[in-house]
Amino acid sequence: MREPLASRARPCHVRGAQLALLLAAPEGPVCGVDEAGRGPLAGPVYAAAVILDPRAPIDGLRDSKALSAARREALSGEIRGRALAWAIASASAAEIDASNILQATLLAMQRAVAGLAVEPAVARVDGNRPPRLRCLVQTLVRGDALDPAISAASILAKCARDEAMLALHERFPQYRFDRHKGYPTAEHLALLREHGPCGEHRRSFAPVRALAAGRGG
Repeated sequence: MREPLASRARPCHVRGAQLALLLAAPEGPVCGVDEAGRGPLAGPVYAAAVILDPRAPIDGLRDSKALSAARREALSGEIRGRALAWAIASASAAEIDASNILQATLLAMQRAVAGLAVEPAVARVDGNRPPRLRCLVQTLVRGDALDPAISAASILAKCARDEAMLALHERFPQYRFDRHKGYPTAEHLALLREHGPCGEHRRSFAPVRALAAGRGG
């Protein structure tokens, strides 16, 4: 029987000892975990978890932000086809507003790890804020550029969120989510001022909150 969630979530923050962490060989499967979409003003935040197959290495894994969209999509297909296990999850704009972006991100990470078909012994998470998981948690600053499994998770999360924002563009074409993916670009802010926020905008974020207040909701 699994132990209670809180008793086994033992975050290990690593900065100066990052190389030692990467060289360590934990017993059991290791999943990489990363998110996409913390900064945008609209749409969900996504997270992915990936357990790579050491017998089927994937060339070119790196931080999704360092890759072109075409290369991300190609690698996403390879990851889905060759990883031992992978899962993608999200937390909605409503969930972000109900708590905050950090807690919603950690929730998406929890959902992604819970969705894996293979239970990990260790979860390596990009950044320095660990989600509470049933397995050992290790945080790794700039992990998406250092650990291949985290890089793979970064790619899956980014591709999934971009696809979700294209779907939102179909519903709300006036905001041009297909171009800026919800990030606070000059174009997005101008369109927000023109049209006001829609139901997918994060009202807990200051620019959206200010515009919503000015329009009476």
